[in-house]
Parts: sequence; C-alpha cells; structure tokens
Amino acid sequence: MRKFTLLFLLTLISWGLYAQEYPKAIISGDYADPSIIRDGKEYYMTHSPFYYAPGFLIWHSQDLINWEPVCRALTDWKGSAMAPDLVKYKDRYYIYYPAAGTNWVTCADNIRGPWSKPVDLKIGGIDPGHIVDENGNRYLYVNEGEVIRLTDDGLATIGEKRPVYAGWEYPKEWNTECMCLESPKLNYKDGYYYMTSAQGGTAGPATSHMVVAARSKSPLGPWENSPYNPVVHTYSSRENWWSKGHGTLIDDVNGNWWIVYHAYAKGYHTLGRQTLIEPIEWTADGWFRTKSTATPIKPDKQISHGLELSDDFSGSELGLQWTFWKEYAPKSLVFDNGNLWVKAKGNSPANGRLLLTTAEDKNYEAQVEINISNGNIAGLLLFYNEKAFAGVVSDGDKFTVYQDANKKIELPNKLGSRFIAKIHNYGNTLRITVSKDNEEWITLAENIDVSQMHHNTYKGFYALRIGLFSAGKGSAGFKQFRYKNSVPKEKDMSAYLMVFHKDETHGLYMAVSRDGYTFTALNDAEPVIAGDTIACQKGIRDPHIFRGPDGAFYLAMTDLHVFAKRDGYRETEWERDGKIYGWGNNRGLVLLKSWDLVNWKRANIRFDKLSAGLGEIGCAWAPEVTYDEKKGKLMIYYTMRFRNEANKLYYVYVNDDFDTIESIPQILFEYPNEGVSAIDGDITKVGDKYHLFYVAHDGGAGIKLAVSTRVNGDYEYDPRWYDFEPKACEAPTVWKRIGEDKWVLMYDVYSVTPHNFGFIETSDFVNFKNLGRFNEGVMKTTNYSAPKHGAVIHLTAEEADKLENYWRKNKKK
Repeated sequence: MRKFTLLFLLTLISWGLYAQEYPKAIISGDYADPSIIRDGKEYYMTHSPFYYAPGFLIWHSQDLINWEPVCRALTDWKGSAMAPDLVKYKDRYYIYYPAAGTNWVTCADNIRGPWSKPVDLKIGGIDPGHIVDENGNRYLYVNEGEVIRLTDDGLATIGEKRPVYAGWEYPKEWNTECMCLESPKLNYKDGYYYMTSAQGGTAGPATSHMVVAARSKSPLGPWENSPYNPVVHTYSSRENWWSKGHGTLIDDVNGNWWIVYHAYAKGYHTLGRQTLIEPIEWTADGWFRTKSTATPIKPDKQISHGLELSDDFSGSELGLQWTFWKEYAPKSLVFDNGNLWVKAKGNSPANGRLLLTTAEDKNYEAQVEINISNGNIAGLLLFYNEKAFAGVVSDGDKFTVYQDANKKIELPNKLGSRFIAKIHNYGNTLRITVSKDNEEWITLAENIDVSQMHHNTYKGFYALRIGLFSAGKGSAGFKQFRYKNSVPKEKDMSAYLMVFHKDETHGLYMAVSRDGYTFTALNDAEPVIAGDTIACQKGIRDPHIFRGPDGAFYLAMTDLHVFAKRDGYRETEWERDGKIYGWGNNRGLVLLKSWDLVNWKRANIRFDKLSAGLGEIGCAWAPEVTYDEKKGKLMIYYTMRFRNEANKLYYVYVNDDFDTIESIPQILFEYPNEGVSAIDGDITKVGDKYHLFYVAHDGGAGIKLAVSTRVNGDYEYDPRWYDFEPKACEAPTVWKRIGEDKWVLMYDVYSVTPHNFGFIETSDFVNFKNLGRFNEGVMKTTNYSAPKHGAVIHLTAEEADKLENYWRKNKKK
C-alpha cells in the first residue's frame, strides 16, 4: 500500500545549498500543540491527544520535514490531555502534560517505550514547559507565567508555584479571544534563558493566536520581552493560515534554528490545527525572529513521510492511525483474516464505540466494507464530538443518514447486512454512497454541509475525524478501509472539457471529448449558463476553467456584452464614452466555483472598486486562473488598461472561496514597446519553467511567448511569432494530451468568418506542428461551430459521464 503524503510536502531533490520559502506544513491534519526535541541527529515530536486514545503519537525525523510515526506513548489517562512538553534529560525521556485539572509526567528510557504509568505532579495550570538551569536544577512552567521547581528525577515538585512573568502587552485594537498567556516552552542559549509563549487565545478570529518571546539571565526571571514580538502571528484573515501560535524552538545539527507551531488552514477548521515550521534567525542584539528562507538538513537516510491511513486489518493489533474516543478498549477488538470485529457499545453515534483516524486533505474519500451482525448497528462517520457528526449507519434493514447530530433521514437498505460505505468530503461538503460490489454505487445523500463542525462552534479543540462505528448488540465487522486524497492526477484522467463563448449569445458553452481530438457540445450546443443570468452587463466572454489544488473547478469570465445596445440591455454602445475609455470599457469579471461542474457559486468582481487608483481603468478582460505554489494562493491574471492606453497583463490573488480579490493588481507582463498592447495571457508550467503565451498587437494580432522561473513575473520577451495563422488571432490557451508529452496550443482565429479555433502541437515548446483549424484538420467538432475564446481541462471518466448524463436529462435553452 502506498503512503499518503501530507499537504505541502517538501520534496528535496538536491542537497546543494538552495533556499526554500516558509512557513511549511510538515504534518497535515489534526496535530495541535507540537512539542519537539533534538536527540543528536534525530528529531522527535508529539502533540495533544485530548480524548483520543491511545495518545501522544511520537514522530521521528532527520530533516524536520519528513516525519514517520514510531509509537503511541500512553494508552490511558484521565480527562482530556493536551499541550505536552516532550523532554530528554540525562538519557531519559519525559512527557509533561495537563489533564483532569492537574499536571502529569510519564517517562521512558527509550523513546519508543515502554512509557511509565503517569505520575500526578499535583499542580494546577496547563501547557507545562520544562527547563534545567546551569546548576542542574529542574523547573516546570505552566500558563499565566507561573513556575515551580521539580525534584532531581523530575517526577515531583518542590515548594509552591509562583508567578514570574506577565506576558507581552499586545495592542488593545487587535482582534483576539483573550490575553491567555500559555504554552511556555524554554531554551537556553549564550547565557540567556528564552521563553516562547502563546497569547491571544487559540481559535476564534483568524488573528487570535500568536507566539511571543522573552528572555532572562535566570530561569526564575526577571523576564524581558522581545522587541520582535509577536514572533509568529496571523495579521489578516487573508492569510492562508489562521490562529498561528503555540511555538517551540529547536536547533538543528547544522547550528540553525527553527520554530514549530500549529495553525488552522483558512476555511478548514474541521481539519484541526496542523503542524507548521519556519526558520529562525538570531539578531545581533540576541533575539530571534522568523525568516522566509533556509537551507534544508541533509539526513543520513530518507524516511517514508506520513501516516498510512488505509488499513487491511491484516495484523493482530490496532494500527497507529487509529484511536478510540474517550476510552481505550483493545479487548473490544478481534482481528480475523483481514476482518476487524468491533464490539458494540451504546445505541447511537453519540454514545457508541468509535475507532477514529485523522483526515489530512481538503478533498478526500474514505470507504470501508461493513458487516452487521444480529442486533448490531454499524457505519462510517465523520465525528467531531457527541453533538457534531455526519455519515451513514445501518442495522441491516435501513440506512440512517446523519446530516448532523440532530438531523437524520432513513432509507431502505436493499444491500443487506454486508455493504461498502463511502464518504466523499470535498471542501466540507459530503456525498455519501453505498455499494454491494464496489462497482455500482447508490447515492444516499449529497451536499451535506459539515463546515461548522469545529472548535469555534462546539469547543473542545478537536477535529472532524473519520470514524468506524459499532453500537447495539454483538459486533460489527470492518474490512479494507481505504482513504485517499480525491484530487485526481493525470493518470486518473480520460476525457477533456472545453469551455467557450459565442458572440451570438454571450453565454457559457461546454464541450466534452474522450480522445482530445473530437469535441461534442453539451446541452445540444446551447449555453449551459446564460450570460444575462450571471453578468452585470448581461453577457460573458473569454471563459477560462482551472482545476485547483483542492480539486474544485474555478471558472473566470469577462463581464461584458459587446452587443448590449443591440440586444436591449444598454442604451449606449458602451458603458462609458468609447473615445475616452476605448472598446468594451468593462471593469468587472464573473467568478464561479464548483465541485461538480453543475452547481456553481458565483461572485461578480469590480476592479474599480478595489482602490481609488483603479477608478479609471479602461477594461478588465480575458481572466485566467492558476495556482502560485510558493505563495499557496489562487492567482487570477488578466488584461487591463487605463483609459485608452496600451493593454498590459496584470495579476491578483483571490481567496479559496473565489469571491474576494485579496491584493491590488500588479503587472505580470508588458510589451517592451510601451505603445503596443499585450493581451490574453495563458500560463503553463512545464518542469521548472512557466510559459506565458499572449497576444501581441504589434502590427497584426498574433501569438507570442515569454518564459519565467516564477509564475508572477520576470517573463523574458521573445520576438518570435508562434501561431501559424496568416490572419489575426487571439486567446491562446495550452492543454496537455493525457498520458503524452505533447501540449496543444489552441487559439481563436477571430479574423475569419465564421470564427474558428486553430491548433498547433509541441513536445518542447520550441518546435510546433500545425494541426489546422476545427474541421479543417485532425481537430473536429460534432455539433457546433464558431466558438470564441476557449480553454480546456482534463476530466476523469466518472466526471465526464456525470456531466454528459446531467445535460442529457436537463436540456435547456
């Protein structure tokens, strides 16, 4: 079975001295409150287990980027355990942690265990942090800046705890949950003790959490706050990571320093707090702050990164990916030739027996074969807590689909006591299906919204985890649990989707091809979306479609109707005086997002509303969408001019919901002759190069290419004309042939009647083969002509089938 890599995995191709950008997510999914140590060349880390048992999953790394799980330290504890401090002192390992209103410690001579029974330190507070002074005295800090001395063995306390640090006073105007001084983690360097703490609250608003630093000549203070506070902080809800905080410093074998902390992925609190890393630099005045680049560590050996979530249950004990909820009950499990039998408990998901595993992706599928015994209730769930869950369970006679804990529907079970259940979670929306044979699937429910099943709604600091559920009587059998990231790769693709518009309707059209040569328009070659239903100007042009890294579809279009006066939508030819603002003079785009190519969420964007400096733009045309891997954001790039000046290519960043522009337009590319327009950009990444095809109006309009090593600028001008057209053309777009090292450059030959698309093909972006125009060479259409300004993406067979079936059943004009 393959290892499922975690989000934003950093692949180290060469160990030369090269820089990388941070922060990076090193462990995706619900891994909050990281505590990390270096043990020679080895690094170990653990996190909060809360009510998930067994707990304190310990991870191992040699490069701080790739992590493998090695053991779970504890099987049983009281209450919810959180915010540990993993320590090595005199050849012994310790985990200090709070639970049930007190603080505890467990220890081991080997990091892989066995770990001792927890010892109650009999002190209150949370988030313990351990430090040893130069004389060998051991201390334990807890929240609110309090400290107490420990015995030499670290298993008991001496005296009373006392407050010695009041925290850092952040501006009152900042939007946080509370002051909440917590998470003290301590290091000693160059004569100073450094304390790294968290403030601001751990969830709530995006800008709540932060990491602050203080230093002292003594572990007992007085403490001086860093002038660089906060060291880590989410300053705006536009950032990719929310509520960044709870940091721990670690030095590496090369003498470099790092900070490891947790944060929520924007819009995905359901995944829990994920573990991130950033490099640290020490300043001349003895403080530390983050930096954006660092040299990676060269490990002695490569390790397999991540936790395997899929399970054949072929072993004799529970895998590291599984935990119970509020119990540790290994005696309730029986392993039998690839079947896991789970003894029932309770009568509903709120009180039943659960085995849980941590989802890692924004778009994933989980499925398992279920065998229901007599009197048993079993199923597959997404579980936050007793008040927040969704999924499907069955008693063999009926399926019960939970949309949330208080809303359920019942459907007949015609599959019997043995069936396969699947949950597809795409962007916090669920599709639940069942099957008898893993080939034909029955949809029980769609569009179940689980986006609010997280801490800000239900408290607890948990995550929405995948659960195997057994209740009622007897035992439930589970077989072949499968988890996968559902974003398809090229190997999964077998069809092509083309989007385009027509001058006659100013609507959106779609066409599907199974071979990449012959395209058939959906909806009997009528618009699938009418422009007058989505655009401010009652018409759209220049559609471009892009599949994002989350697997969703992003569609951007020009909000413009060039015949609006003729068609009764406007009293003037253009919205504004064409002598001043030029042809078209629109100022907006239409943005659509979908997970299934049928149901779309829409936003109308006006660039002149973003800033007073954009009030005089003459047009905003031909938008396309890509993903800036370094910035971790969707990027819209498009044509824009001011009044009647020459057009240039600009870019902006947009949020994942695809309804808010998050930056002011910046120039992507401009023609070297400032009086010549460059329009209709299209970016394709091949290897480490970004190829920007665009239209140059340098004489007759035609296609040129500029190349860069980064997506958002530094494109080098190339004077060569790349199209094969004797007449003017525009709207270049590149798409790859599935399974081949061939790319097709398609463009709009608008200078012929009727309009048509032209095609050329390349394997190296230097030599191109002319494929001709639609229906004049190898490229064909079956039921449409005169397309305008198109784009093409890949589809899976399932996606293409569903799309074609939908429009066969839902034809409209």
